[in-house]
Amino acid sequence: MSERSGSSGRIRATGKRRKKPSRGRRAKRVAVWSLAGAVVVGGAGLGYAYVHLNGNLQAVDINTALGKDRPENVDNGSEDILVLGSDSRSGANGEYGADEGAARSDTAMVVHVNKGHKTASVVSIPRDTLITRPDCTGDVSGKPVAGQQRAMFNTAYEVGGPACAVKTVESMSGIRMDHYVEVDFTGFKKLIDKLGGVDITTTKAIDDPDSHLDLQPGTHTLDGEQSLGLVRTRHSVGDGSDLGRIQLQQAFIKALMQQVKSVGVFNGTKLYGIADTATKAVTTDSDLGSVTKLAGFAKGLKGLGSDNVNMVTLPVEYDPADPNRVIPLEKADRQVWDALRADRPVPASATKQSAGDKGDAGTVVR
Repeated sequence: MSERSGSSGRIRATGKRRKKPSRGRRAKRVAVWSLAGAVVVGGAGLGYAYVHLNGNLQAVDINTALGKDRPENVDNGSEDILVLGSDSRSGANGEYGADEGAARSDTAMVVHVNKGHKTASVVSIPRDTLITRPDCTGDVSGKPVAGQQRAMFNTAYEVGGPACAVKTVESMSGIRMDHYVEVDFTGFKKLIDKLGGVDITTTKAIDDPDSHLDLQPGTHTLDGEQSLGLVRTRHSVGDGSDLGRIQLQQAFIKALMQQVKSVGVFNGTKLYGIADTATKAVTTDSDLGSVTKLAGFAKGLKGLGSDNVNMVTLPVEYDPADPNRVIPLEKADRQVWDALRADRPVPASATKQSAGDKGDAGTVVR
């Protein structure tokens, strides 16, 4: 459980040590990697539930929006998925900042699932990376959006939505994205709460007034609000930059994945509740835009665990002209993308000189 302190709105943990979870509690704690499977099982055999869950899903037709001007679709059994966390400040997300009229991709990861689906590589793209954004077509307006040099990576989503974000990643990497998955702040919060929280251990105190998170060193079960605060934290870990936040996000995902091993048997009501929340929380490409399609996708990922997922940050350095921005290390970046395209692990040499892997923020959470 958590509590807010005074009028500051800060999220504090009680400091109680986590008790050994009961079978019931273990059954609630499912990592995001098994989420799609839960969605499917929750609707199986229930006509109304199936229709309802399908109705929750939002899908974007990326293939039609981008047409044929894309990297080659290599059918070798591997899959590449662009996963975005939206920082829209509209609607229920307004409590996390002012609504500036457009959403941006607060978190971006390219997930490469290797042939055989036994291992995966995850490449986080810092939102402040200065890139050459290609010409796009706006998802809503359908109007052309001019490309731009030295544009922040997350402006691609802002000006052109999911299709422009995908096109930008494909332009950077030379790799065709097979799928697209987006989760917003409010959906993320509700999903973690439905899952029963996530267990983490902090090695240092985290006190970030911007993310409203206040945790002492120790073991905690974070609820949705606290989990959201953790993945948004930057000022009390590492060098206070977005690069430190990415390391926290990667550590948090690892913690979620580790809990897959303790999953128990769900009752139908609980599972349906999780499925209902999950399908409301995500936007996918049209190839994943149904419960049935999500089922096949989930089945292909069920063998992945935290031990066989390698997470790195796209190799970058601080921009000499603006220390609040980063620029790609082109040679190292090419090593990363070439490895994914060839279905090989990302070599350690690719990230050796990157500013994204020099901080210690990732050691704060385990």
